[in-house]
Amino acid sequence: MPHRVIKKHSGSVRSTEGNPIRFDLYTPGNYTGSLPVILFLHGFKGFKDWGTFPDAFFEMARQGFAVLAMNFSHGGVPPAQDTFAEAELFRTQTITQELNDVASIVAEIRSGKMAATAGVDELYPLGIIGHSRGGHTAVLAAAEIDDISCLVAWAPVANLTDSWTDAMKETWKSGGDVVIQNARTGEALPIGPQLYTDVVHAEDRFNALERIRELYIPVLAIHATDDETVPHKNSQQLVEACAGFDKEKLLLDKGGHTFGSYHPYDGEELPDEFAHVVDHTIRWFQTYLV
Repeated sequence: MPHRVIKKHSGSVRSTEGNPIRFDLYTPGNYTGSLPVILFLHGFKGFKDWGTFPDAFFEMARQGFAVLAMNFSHGGVPPAQDTFAEAELFRTQTITQELNDVASIVAEIRSGKMAATAGVDELYPLGIIGHSRGGHTAVLAAAEIDDISCLVAWAPVANLTDSWTDAMKETWKSGGDVVIQNARTGEALPIGPQLYTDVVHAEDRFNALERIRELYIPVLAIHATDDETVPHKNSQQLVEACAGFDKEKLLLDKGGHTFGSYHPYDGEELPDEFAHVVDHTIRWFQTYLV
């Protein structure tokens, strides 16, 4: 039976650089035993409070999971905002730091501090969800952190460098910034050469399509066939390359990159496509995480 009361605790953990990794922890209310925990990673230009993400976290908690939604320390979005006011942090993002952020959060879970915060005995086992580039990072994290025992990727990127044009690479090689337009806010968002340097110096480590060959944990990839931001072939490639046997690719006929969701979301119900994504995700974790 779904839980009727959900608790939400917000806090932060210091990154390896000393910056805050902000998080929200959702747990079923009036429950004190052990809970399986799902870690959520947002994508490029995303954040934990985007659109319908919090609604998904509440529903997962209603179904008996703890959900820890985090903002990367270089995500660029301050608390209670939805614009990239921390522009310099956003500009200097790297995959190394994203993985360090995930490791810092997992260490906090492992220490028991998160369970104490939630008022439960234990947060275990650990699953992970990533959307878009967060799906790419989730694959890398699962390949490097033994605690992660189940993975769901929403519209994931298979290889980060596939979207980099020659012009972008040349700009970064010369030490310049590549400016990305945020269609939602109109903001011009510079991305410094740190990202390029970080990836090219460790191409094998930072290629989800290669790292997923190391994974024998259950893997689910969900994608809409009309996704114009990250083509659905990315999910197909990842699932085909995954070394494990418990793997599935779910393709939706429509929904785009965010499965019918947008920000700020003003609908009374979840979009049908996103509701299907959430339902299938919950059933995957109910099968393989608990």
